[in-house]
Amino acid sequence: MRRRTLGPLVLLATLSVAGVVSTQVVWLKRAQQYEREQVTLQQQHQEQLDKQFNDRVVIALTEVTERILSITKDPSDLFDAVKQERPNYFVASINDTIHPYLLESLLEQEFRRRNINEDFEYGIYDCFTDSIVYGNYVSVGDTMRTDSTRHSHLLKLDKDGHYFGVFFPRRTSALWAPAEGSTINWIYPAVVTFIVFAFFVYSMWVILRQKRLDEMKNDFIGNMTHELKTPISTIALSSAVLTDPDIVKEPDRLHTYAKIIQSENERLRQQVERVLQLATMETGESKLRMEPVDVHELLRETVGSFGLILTERSGECTLDLRAGNAVVQGDRVHLGNVLFNLVDNAAKYSKGAPRLRIATRNAGQWLEVAIADRGIGIRKEDLRNIFERFFRVHTGNVHDVKGFGLGLHYVAGMVRAHGGKVRVESTPGEGSTFTLELPLAGTQNKIR
Repeated sequence: MRRRTLGPLVLLATLSVAGVVSTQVVWLKRAQQYEREQVTLQQQHQEQLDKQFNDRVVIALTEVTERILSITKDPSDLFDAVKQERPNYFVASINDTIHPYLLESLLEQEFRRRNINEDFEYGIYDCFTDSIVYGNYVSVGDTMRTDSTRHSHLLKLDKDGHYFGVFFPRRTSALWAPAEGSTINWIYPAVVTFIVFAFFVYSMWVILRQKRLDEMKNDFIGNMTHELKTPISTIALSSAVLTDPDIVKEPDRLHTYAKIIQSENERLRQQVERVLQLATMETGESKLRMEPVDVHELLRETVGSFGLILTERSGECTLDLRAGNAVVQGDRVHLGNVLFNLVDNAAKYSKGAPRLRIATRNAGQWLEVAIADRGIGIRKEDLRNIFERFFRVHTGNVHDVKGFGLGLHYVAGMVRAHGGKVRVESTPGEGSTFTLELPLAGTQNKIR
């Protein structure tokens, strides 16, 4: 995918996700507004129904009080005798006490006539004894006897005269209350939107990372082609010279071209070996042959192999081997490759004559190996990527540093395979220090 194509695609994807989120927010706001309107309408409807019920009860109880006055032949007139004390509790004033069964019969008849189909219970207040005489619990449409039903505690009012109260136990408050937990309308879409957004961010990260890896892979292929083409061309030219029959008459020249072929062949071997190291490590086919390895001995061998290079460039490598115990359990070949890669990088990225310093020390159950140089250093933004496959540090105007971007990736993977760690400290223009931490022999199981 081209860079020019990737930018618009990322922009379109971002706008799409933003559009989905905006649509969700608008939809949720409208849904919430619609819900509030429905709640208001239901509340108004319920209040109307409650008002109609209350009015019917007041009319029914007023009629009952008038019939009680008629039965008792009481000529007095009770003005505004019925009061609603609670949403489901009504009180009617009377001039004298009345028998509960008579009151129950009158209430049932009047409620039936007024189409009041609600269970109720009643009580009669006797001002002479200052107590409420309970009647019965009346269940509408129920043939079971309810005499044994536990009565509610009716409210006793601060009144001087007689009265009776009617309580509707199954009737709730007149105000309709919306169901709790309505915020679930926000929670579910919010979770779904968050998942979509997280997946989008992850997808963008994968795409950009894959794009970056693809670019590094292309650089790797270009570098590898150049690195392999140069020695092949040199070998081909040298071989052509050696095919000349007269070359045997010039032993010095013959020896020179033979050394060139040998040197370029070794160079090819090292490049192929690095690629094979990566391949075996990535596929997990590299089997470590664990054995006690003296890291000090390995370091001396590695530095010795760079003797000619350091001499040609007027460089030096100082060994400061202070570790009392330098024996680790590991694969000698792979550990040697790790040290070779680090020393090779330190020499390649040094300005002018290489000045290397290799130090060791014991830190508890660990052996620390620090390889420091006074090279070009590594920028802070590159430090987190230097152990990635195919990544190469930008060297600015320095174009003579060759490589595939595989060495440090191999170093990090192999050190982890040995149960160790690698860290780097660097200052641009001053140099870098790579520190290996390897568990000493016999301590791997304890550390892990």
